[in-house]
Amino acid sequence: MFENLTGRLSEAARNISGKGRLTETNVKDTLRQVRLALLEADVALPVVKTFIDRIRERAVGEEVARSLTPGQALVKIIHNELVAILGGGHAPLNLKAQPPVVILLAGLQGAGKTTSAAKLAKRIMEKEKKRVMLVSVDVHRPAAILQLQTLAGEVGAMHCDSDPGEAPVAIVGRALEEARRSHAEVLIVDTAGRLHIDSGMMEEVAAVHAAAAPQETLFVVDSMAGQDAVNAATAFSEALPLTGVVLTKADGDAKGGVALSVREITGQPIRFLGVGEKVDGLEAFHPERMASRILGMGDVLSLVEEIEDKVSREKTEKLAKKLKKGRGFDLSDLRDQFEQMMNMGGLGAMLDKLPIPGNVNAAALQDGMGEQQMRRQIAIINSMTPSERRFPKTINGSRKKRIAKGCGLQVQDVNRLLKQFTQMEKMMKKMSRGGMKKMMRGMPRGGLPPGFG
Repeated sequence: MFENLTGRLSEAARNISGKGRLTETNVKDTLRQVRLALLEADVALPVVKTFIDRIRERAVGEEVARSLTPGQALVKIIHNELVAILGGGHAPLNLKAQPPVVILLAGLQGAGKTTSAAKLAKRIMEKEKKRVMLVSVDVHRPAAILQLQTLAGEVGAMHCDSDPGEAPVAIVGRALEEARRSHAEVLIVDTAGRLHIDSGMMEEVAAVHAAAAPQETLFVVDSMAGQDAVNAATAFSEALPLTGVVLTKADGDAKGGVALSVREITGQPIRFLGVGEKVDGLEAFHPERMASRILGMGDVLSLVEEIEDKVSREKTEKLAKKLKKGRGFDLSDLRDQFEQMMNMGGLGAMLDKLPIPGNVNAAALQDGMGEQQMRRQIAIINSMTPSERRFPKTINGSRKKRIAKGCGLQVQDVNRLLKQFTQMEKMMKKMSRGGMKKMMRGMPRGGLPPGFG
């Protein structure tokens, strides 16, 4: 998400930040670029107009004129206005009410409500250490009830059964009772969606909302829906007292305009970003960090948090002790590195959060090291014997043929992996002998490990 918008806004920011002084002409040119970038990203026209007017008002004032670096001051204004339009600060869920705290998810069919309900349950259980129950009131789509039941089992949450022949309001009443009996602290209600907005749908979701009396009412919207999302956001915000937005499929080929439009139209903060199909693919939304990413400044804080959550500390410490004792880096260690990187969404997801210079092509950096390629590398290593993983130099021509046959790949693929391993091994030796400075000097392209280019 935001790839095209990031490219256009980053270019505009670079062009203006180098200016020693600002004139009416170069400010006008920059704002034109920003306006076009937002419109191409499917941001609603009224939102674009308000955004540009705010920047212009601040740009022609004393705030920029008194700055030693006017160009950079204008980039800061654009950044600050992006933060404002995205919601200002992070807005966590309010779970401090009398249990069970009810969270109701509403939105159109196909937006990802059911998956988001399971992801949210997992996040609350892990981060807040609370007991969570899930219930579906989507009596129009029996598959949704079964899907939620399956996902509840996968994330380890409680589940309240529902029947397609039962009234949604009755299901909610029964779920509240069952949540109290089971001592569930949070009850997440997955409501029915439709392919389009209709009066029947709105009446039903309003009745469910009245019966559930939720502490949080979250509007779930597909980030790839474009202007349809704006219409849906308007209808739901009029029908329900929304408290936040969940933006799903944020890792897809979305232009990103939905995030900017929906926040402005509903007046409610974006709480979470849904990424991927896995049940742990739900990120807290931080407007300031997202604004930095949109302007190509990276989001190192989110990357650090993700590393802390998803990288095995035990495996990392084990490798560090191994290197410190002078024992070599082997192919089992390389496999562990690949697996941990895949848990974080691959190299592409990491590069998305790093401040990549304008003259570096991020797509080229991750080329050849996507998730599919990493799976192949892991398959090659798994096709080896424990002795071969420990002592890669023993792998001769006949062994390479056997390994390639075992994983369904070519000998050239095995050779490529072994070459990459040799480069990684050299880097690890530098780490053990002289720390980070020597390792960084041994890296090509100023910072990426060998073999990751």
